[in-house]
Amino acid sequence: MTDGTPSYYKHHIFFCLNERTNGEASCSQHNAQGAFDRCKQLVKAAGLAGPGKVRVNKAGCLDRCAGGPIAVVYPEEVWYTYVDEQDIDEIVESHLKSGKVVERLLTPPGVGR
Repeated sequence: MTDGTPSYYKHHIFFCLNERTNGEASCSQHNAQGAFDRCKQLVKAAGLAGPGKVRVNKAGCLDRCAGGPIAVVYPEEVWYTYVDEQDIDEIVESHLKSGKVVERLLTPPGVGR
């Protein structure tokens, strides 16, 4: 926070779980629910969950579908495109646990819907 007060969570990660039924690409087509579940499980097992630590949340469309599946970590505003469980493991271990951005999984800046 800008006033020096600590945020309720150190990191907040949102997973897009949007599902489109009109044939357009959406994160749900790429096992986004499985990635969310894995992240939540790993964060809890590592003792990273809770106030002052990490919160794992579901999100609707984050409007970056072309890079999907998408997750975003705040407060750093780091956008990730992940492929499999190993990517989720790396995000948890490197970013959420150690504060180091996983450069190879960054969503290119211009990728939108």
